[in-house]
Amino acid sequence: MSTFKVVAVSAGTSDPSSTRLLADRVAQRVDALAGEREHEVQLQVIDLRELATEITTALVSQLTGPRLTKAIEALGEADGLIVSTPVYKAGASGLFTSFFQILDNDLLIAKPIVLAATAGTARHALVVDEQLRGLFAFMRTTAVPTSLFASTEDWGDPALTKRIDRAAFELLLLMESGFAKQVRGESWQNYQHEFGSAGGTELSIDLDSDLMRLATGGSAK
Repeated sequence: MSTFKVVAVSAGTSDPSSTRLLADRVAQRVDALAGEREHEVQLQVIDLRELATEITTALVSQLTGPRLTKAIEALGEADGLIVSTPVYKAGASGLFTSFFQILDNDLLIAKPIVLAATAGTARHALVVDEQLRGLFAFMRTTAVPTSLFASTEDWGDPALTKRIDRAAFELLLLMESGFAKQVRGESWQNYQHEFGSAGGTELSIDLDSDLMRLATGGSAK
């Protein structure tokens, strides 16, 4: 039996929230499917509305509060992620994008992730593929093939349940494969890391080279 740590991130601002409900339904299905395959799921939910103040502070000052720090640590330890955002003005919510913009670019490399969004109308259905996939491709995650979107009329549609089942199964298979752990454990050095963002592995950079001295305001030998 394997135990998988799954973190669900919801940017819903109301309580209850359809955005949180969608993330919960995916998480519940992942748990059920994992049980059928003799695995255990440890789920942690991050409600971004509870971290809004700390996210704003981190954006403008790069200072990370204690609750935000715990949330980031949970993402780093996760085997799989579920992220869900409401759509405002034809785009993912500012709270959602701000949270992921403050993360270290290396934090989520190769981690499997389900992308989901909610809105009041089906006109926003492409936000997941047009915007979220681009954001998480930049962060080098492994997004499952099935995108999830729920507008008001979708909640009673059996097709939404089928898409949730499919996305949950895809996430479980990726976690079972151990792909993320292998990439991070055996191929970490093959990624281009930003200085200071690779957990110390970037210290192999020669800081005494002519180029680095010039870059820091010094002079070449």
